[in-house]
Amino acid sequence: MRASRALAVTAAAFAVVGLGIPFASANPAGGPPSGGGNGPSNVTVNPYSVHQGSTMQVSAAGCGRGGTVWSHGNFPQTNLSAGSIGFATVRIFNHASPGHHTLSVKCHDNSLVATHRFTILDGRGAEGGLGAR
Repeated sequence: MRASRALAVTAAAFAVVGLGIPFASANPAGGPPSGGGNGPSNVTVNPYSVHQGSTMQVSAAGCGRGGTVWSHGNFPQTNLSAGSIGFATVRIFNHASPGHHTLSVKCHDNSLVATHRFTILDGRGAEGGLGAR
């Protein structure tokens, strides 16, 4: 229970800090989206390299009514929150193939899709926590 609470606090802290630090970002077709500025833009991932079974934070601007994030075979389709910057936390499948992959972001109110690269690392990473066994 303590470990999950600590993980939640850590994830929230990373999200707050992450908003002020530019990570790798992507725009559809390498530029601003067409159609009056609607559609996903400035897609970011944190962390860029993530272990199998771990979580990754995805954010995108331009989806005022929310949207979806997906990467076939790597994590299930996940909702992106509504707002000037939408957020989603995705959990990488335990069986996802290590290597470089692409995720896609689509807004609910637009047909444009933005993509972003990320890396899946082999294994589960370090298993730390609070307390002893």
